[in-house]
Amino acid sequence: MARDMTLFKDDDGKAYHVYSSEENSTLYISLLTDDYLKPAGRFTRNFPGAYREAPAVFKHEGKYYILSSGCTAWDPNQAQYAVADSMLGEWTVMGNPCSGKDADITFYGQSTHVLKVGDSYMAMFDRWNKTDLINSRYIWLPLTFKGDSIDIAWQDAWDINVLK
Repeated sequence: MARDMTLFKDDDGKAYHVYSSEENSTLYISLLTDDYLKPAGRFTRNFPGAYREAPAVFKHEGKYYILSSGCTAWDPNQAQYAVADSMLGEWTVMGNPCSGKDADITFYGQSTHVLKVGDSYMAMFDRWNKTDLINSRYIWLPLTFKGDSIDIAWQDAWDINVLK
């Protein structure tokens, strides 16, 4: 079973399939073959029983990060992130990276991707409209670092050119 997934390509060219499995109770990370076409046979089971989905994976200064959402169907919930020294493991859960208005429900969004822009990072979220999915929207916010910790603060407006 592989659902609610993403792909991550590391600096060394290795690629990983990151997905919810076991009825969404566990997040798997599976190394792909060198041609990226199938699982290489190495994988890890992460956060068993935590019911996480919508993984957004990125790397910063040698550390790996997974931003994820809880499993509450179309209803918003609290984001969570984890940090590791390698993609295949040992992940340390750090908690909710969001701050500000509606941080406890991820600003009514769900993690989808973290985009590196120059030396900066932008967290991207789906804001689902469960009664009219075609009219769902997106949230893009700057992501900042303090050591291994990240912060995604609500901002009504911001300028990508001033990110550091």
